[in-house]
Order: sequence, then structure tokens, then C-alpha cells
Amino acid sequence: MGLKSVLCTQIEVKANKDVFHDVFTHKPHHISTMCPSHIQGRELIDGVFGTVGSKLFWTYNLEGKEKISKQIIEAINEGEKMITFKEFEGYLVDKYDNWKATLHIEQKTEIDLACWTMEYERQNENAPELINLLDFIVGMTKAIDDHHVKKN
Repeated sequence: MGLKSVLCTQIEVKANKDVFHDVFTHKPHHISTMCPSHIQGRELIDGVFGTVGSKLFWTYNLEGKEKISKQIIEAINEGEKMITFKEFEGYLVDKYDNWKATLHIEQKTEIDLACWTMEYERQNENAPELINLLDFIVGMTKAIDDHHVKKN
């Protein structure tokens, strides 16, 4: 058993709050066109978009290096605008145990927030926290938001 870590961020989004949930839940194959400098591809391996148990394959660029990730949709809550992905193969699972990321959309007063939570286990104290990946997620989220704001 490793050292448990949790990293969270909240990003104010200007696009409609339903956009983020819909994109990540039902249209993840469109993400690479919304933020091509972050995500180069995303495809369905097994299942149906928007359903728990579906498996997705991502290619992405982290700090100038191409990475891959195979993830399963672990949970979806339409009412709370929440989706959880768990990596079962790829860059993260090679270095960290039990990595998963949850996106949910919160509304505070009149502000919509895309809230990301990453949970994982570091194998030892020398394994770095995934701050670089959190920064990547913030950048990706902002790029998706900009894409939708420019569209409207």
C-alpha cells in the first residue's frame, strides 16, 4: 500500500455548466479538436459513450512528451454533473497505483466551477506529487472553455 494523495482544483468556466459534463460524458471524442495542444486523440475501446464501464483510450502531451492512457468510466451522476475515470493502463498506472480523476460541476452564486479531483497512491516518498498533471488538467479545461465561449 502506497502513500495516498488527493489533488483538487476549481476552475471558473464561462461556457454553460452542462457543456463540460456533456463533453466528458457523451462526446469525449471531440475533446482533441477543442484542445489539440493537450489531447491528440480519444477513442472508445469498449462500451458506449456516457455509460459506466465504458473504456476509453487517450493520447496526450504532458510536458512535451506523448503519453497514453486507457481509462474506464467508473461513475456517472447526471444530477450532480459528475464523472469519474480510472486508469487501468498507461503512463500513470506504471508509476502510481489506483489513479482516478473526477470532474464535477458546481455552481456558487452565479459562477460555474469545473472541479477536478485526482486520487492516487505514490509508491514511496520519492515519487513526486502529480502537480504537473493538475496543471495540464487546468490548461485543458480552460482550452475547452475558450473553445465553447468562442463558438457562442
